[in-house]
Amino acid sequence: MGLSFYSEAQKVWDNITRDVSVDNHDFDLAVHRKMFDIFHVGEYYYYVFDIKNLEFKFLSKGVEKVLGFPVEQVSIPFIMSLIHPDDQPVFLNHEAAMIDFAKSLDNEKLPKYKMSYDFRLRTSSGLYKRILQQVVSLKYDESNNLLYTFGVHTDISHLKKNNESILSFIGLDGEPSYIDVKPKEIYKPSTELFTPREREILLHILKGEQSQEIADKLFISKHTVNTHRKNILAKTNTKNTIELAIKIVTEGLI
Repeated sequence: MGLSFYSEAQKVWDNITRDVSVDNHDFDLAVHRKMFDIFHVGEYYYYVFDIKNLEFKFLSKGVEKVLGFPVEQVSIPFIMSLIHPDDQPVFLNHEAAMIDFAKSLDNEKLPKYKMSYDFRLRTSSGLYKRILQQVVSLKYDESNNLLYTFGVHTDISHLKKNNESILSFIGLDGEPSYIDVKPKEIYKPSTELFTPREREILLHILKGEQSQEIADKLFISKHTVNTHRKNILAKTNTKNTIELAIKIVTEGLI
């Protein structure tokens, strides 16, 4: 994207915490009540996000089962580093849209909304899981600047196979819902990993075709096909066709 992902996320979140002071008084998380409003369809962990200070005030041990990392290792910057590169601009655009939506609500309606979207996170094994992020407000000021949010990350890899993220604002207590909201494209996707020709050859490779067969179909030399094969393996940091196929499928690279 030509930008520092985490620093850009800080800028987005700073829009709702600029000139806001947060007291240090304890507050009632009401986790048991909030959990009733969030439906889980897979393994999950939950957290309290202090937006002003960009840190977890609380993170459940479920993160160890979902992502494979010890809870002590997981911080906001660490989580951000796990987001799939292709999903980073999606994440930033959705976060910006959530902030705009929160500011558009009457103050008393903000806690009556659950905001959700999905993205891929890299696990300790190196594979990616599709995570559904669901967030509700816990503490905010009179201008709807979010101070603390309660969130849940649920593994929905077994339910969703495509890479299209869906942003929704779910109304609670009778409020209207807004499904599949299209956010402003403030942040653009990064350039394609593969060139058009590499992508074309890759599709043939995934069909199990050999270099000579691919060369004949595309009217190019076997040497050219093998050169593209080497470049594709280098770009994906894989050693053979089997590793390549696994990475393409698990990370959704095409």
